[in-house]
Amino acid sequence: MKLTVKLRTPAASGSDRRQWLSRSAQLCAALLAWHAPASRSVVPAGGAFAADPFALGVASGAPAEDSVVIWTRLCTDPLALEGLGAQQWRVGWECAADEAFRRVVRRGQVVAHPDLGHSVHVEVDGLQPGRPYWYRFHVGSGASAATSPVGRTLTAPPRAAAGGALRFAFASCQQYEQGWYSAWRHLLDESPDLVVFLGDYIYESSWGRHKVRAHGRGEPFTLEEYRARHALYRSDAHLQRMHAAAPWLVTWDDHEVDNDYARDRAEDLAEGFPARRAAAYQAFFEHMPLRELARPRDGVMRLHSHHRFGALAEFFVLDDRQYRDYQACPRPGRGGSRRVTDCDERLDPTRTLLGFEQERWLGAGFAQSRARWNVIAQQTLFSQLDSAPGPGQRFWTDGWDGYPAARRRLTDAISGSKLANPLIIGGDVHANWVCDVLEDFERPRSRVIATEFCGTSITSQGRPQRQLDLERVENPHVRFAESTHRGYVSMRLTPDRCEATLRVLDDVTDPHTAIRTRAAFVVESGHPGAHSA
Repeated sequence: MKLTVKLRTPAASGSDRRQWLSRSAQLCAALLAWHAPASRSVVPAGGAFAADPFALGVASGAPAEDSVVIWTRLCTDPLALEGLGAQQWRVGWECAADEAFRRVVRRGQVVAHPDLGHSVHVEVDGLQPGRPYWYRFHVGSGASAATSPVGRTLTAPPRAAAGGALRFAFASCQQYEQGWYSAWRHLLDESPDLVVFLGDYIYESSWGRHKVRAHGRGEPFTLEEYRARHALYRSDAHLQRMHAAAPWLVTWDDHEVDNDYARDRAEDLAEGFPARRAAAYQAFFEHMPLRELARPRDGVMRLHSHHRFGALAEFFVLDDRQYRDYQACPRPGRGGSRRVTDCDERLDPTRTLLGFEQERWLGAGFAQSRARWNVIAQQTLFSQLDSAPGPGQRFWTDGWDGYPAARRRLTDAISGSKLANPLIIGGDVHANWVCDVLEDFERPRSRVIATEFCGTSITSQGRPQRQLDLERVENPHVRFAESTHRGYVSMRLTPDRCEATLRVLDDVTDPHTAIRTRAAFVVESGHPGAHSA
């Protein structure tokens, strides 16, 4: 059964376009709600591929103490729109205790279905805690057999393990056209135990200056087009190697779908947007090492998740796009964000960024956590940022400043649960920020309850530094703000302290660029707030 659907936007506008988008929404929602039954037959064991079927590499993610997800997607041409068609393939997989695969501890087979873009997500269980494993995939037989690159992953420490150290890095915002992925090349040399990606893995739009490469086709709207955009990004060798070197935790922001979208509404208020969102969610799942729990159903995807690393750390990975209220006080005839000075809607106490169900889930997780460090991994700058110089205030409505009541509920949950050593990490704003998280940002003398590190982008261009310098003056809880450089943040957790190192590239448009430390900070256990190392 072939499931290829073309949903290209027509050139016409007005009522014809609205009717087309409405029909597209119905068709795409029906398509993405369909799942192939496990008993589907006619799965070939062999067959020739025109090129390497593992052109997108391998990845692992969502590590637990006894399991991990391993991923690949069969794809011979990352630039092709049609993929491998309607054929199904039986894919073998192996997980070993050594890189040479002399001690294979788990192996099996899985079917790569066309309805999942020929991606496979294997939840390998029965593993030992706190140790590395190596994995690979096979497809075909005889002369047509192909084997994937070898990936290395790591299980989480046992639940009671309180000592040791966890080295992880977090990153976001990798606009393909605006720079080379040299940051991943340098991070690979640091051998982190874990990578946390905080959104804007792909960009749906083409923008910026001094581009070094091109998307090669227009903005995606259909499932096939989103698959092709993900495959293009995944074709980068440095990104592939980083995926193969360590497990990842992932969440999204807006550009995985459309700039500044909120829940089921597009920035331009386009009709039929839920169908586009469903296609984008499907493609995101197909290209990420996520567990079956995250698989989209009826255009909805459970992405927020909780991950324990012994007694040392817990990670709460949040989704601030799918369930949020629409941005407050938009421009007439538009959705999306703006900077506002007077906007009563912004202050509505019932507004939510995470959705009330996710808020309750997060609060329950805080109450149950016994970890030494609690990492809240979310998309953007969390701390209040007044961008109006002098008297008065001005706030950006797409981030937490557009939902101050929701932010206050989160800080109240931190305080009320007596959450140990909360660290809030974010991205999105294409700059490095280090902030004291206050119990109440409207009272600048209120106590510091958490520490925030918001990282710069992998490639995406930032705002002028002079704007950040002015904002630092207006926001004394900001310890550091710099937008000139691209890179990532390296973190090291021990029972006694958190060390954060802001790693920046000299020139993201130079594929051979060097990297350096822009600044380093320390947070001592039991004492929220960052200090220069």
